[in-house]
Amino acid sequence: MRRVLLCFVVAGFAGCITPSIPIPPPDPEPMTFVVSGDGPNSNATFTYPANINYESSIVYVYNRDRGVGIIEATRADGSIGPTRPVSAGLGDQMVVTFQREDLSVSTCVRLRNGPQSRTDYCTGL
Repeated sequence: MRRVLLCFVVAGFAGCITPSIPIPPPDPEPMTFVVSGDGPNSNATFTYPANINYESSIVYVYNRDRGVGIIEATRADGSIGPTRPVSAGLGDQMVVTFQREDLSVSTCVRLRNGPQSRTDYCTGL
């Protein structure tokens, strides 16, 4: 009888494990890049406002055109920035990834100075 009860208890706990709930990809419109300089020496800093979905996350800002990027942690409220500068110029493809435990979500935008566009995505993944 004890073995049967133990099996039910163990099976019951296994059924309580919930799968990870996906987080939404970052919205381009609240993303702000401040671009400094011209040509190959230009760079940009990144800022994103507080967002409960990105609390305790790691953020990767990667320039696909130049093959460089930075990694930083969000604040407790899920905001980040301004980050350290990353080598970038206007029109470069910038991939912003938020990683939270075993989940990561990304958005790629064509770099603008200031807020980004929801309709100006990267091409050719």
